[in-house]
Amino acid sequence: MVKPCWKPSVADSSSGRVDGLLWYKDLGPHVNGEFSMAVIQANALLEDQSQLESGPLSFMDSGPCGTFIGVYDGHGGPETSRFVNDNLFLHLKKFASEQQEISANVIKKAFLATEEEFLSLVKQQWLSNPQIASVGSCCLVGIICNGLLYVANVGDSRVVLGRAERSIRGVTAIQLSTEHNANIESVRDKLHSLHPDDFTDCGS
Repeated sequence: MVKPCWKPSVADSSSGRVDGLLWYKDLGPHVNGEFSMAVIQANALLEDQSQLESGPLSFMDSGPCGTFIGVYDGHGGPETSRFVNDNLFLHLKKFASEQQEISANVIKKAFLATEEEFLSLVKQQWLSNPQIASVGSCCLVGIICNGLLYVANVGDSRVVLGRAERSIRGVTAIQLSTEHNANIESVRDKLHSLHPDDFTDCGS
C-alpha cells in the first residue's frame, strides 16, 4: 500500500499510475489475495524491472497454480533486468511442466537456464556491443504455491515479511532472504573457487 507516497498530480498508465519518477499500482488481485507495487526511478534511465504473474505456473492445464513475483535490480544498464523479466518466468513454467510441480529444484533450474541464455547473448553480441558485458542485475523472486512461499535471491535485494502484531499495535519486519554479493566472505570464497583466474575487488 503506497498511498503515503501519492502526490496531488498523477497520470494514468495502462498498468499503473505515474507521478514524476514514481510509478505505482495501489491494489490489484492475484490468486492468493491482493497486491500493490511501487517503483521510484533513481537513474536517468530506469535499469530495474518487476513482474507479477498470477495463475498457472506451468504450461499444463493440470499443473500448479499460484503467484510469481520478480524484482530485478539492474546495474550498468537495463539490458540484463529486461532479459530476466522476459525469460525467467517462461523457464520456470517449462521446468514446472516437466516436473509437474513447483520446487526449489525447478526454481534453481529456471535461474541457471536464464543465466546461461544471457551469457550466450553476451558472447553473440560481444564484438558489436561490448558494453553488454558490463551490465548485470540482481534477481529476487517469491513464489506462492500450495500454501508455501518460495524465495530465491541472487544479489542484495531483500524479501521482508510484514507481520501485524496486536501486542504492539504495529507491524514487525521479518527478513526472509539473505544477501548474495561479493562483499560477503562466503560468497567471495565461492566466486574465487569457481573463477580462480578472475580478480574481484570488493573495496576496503
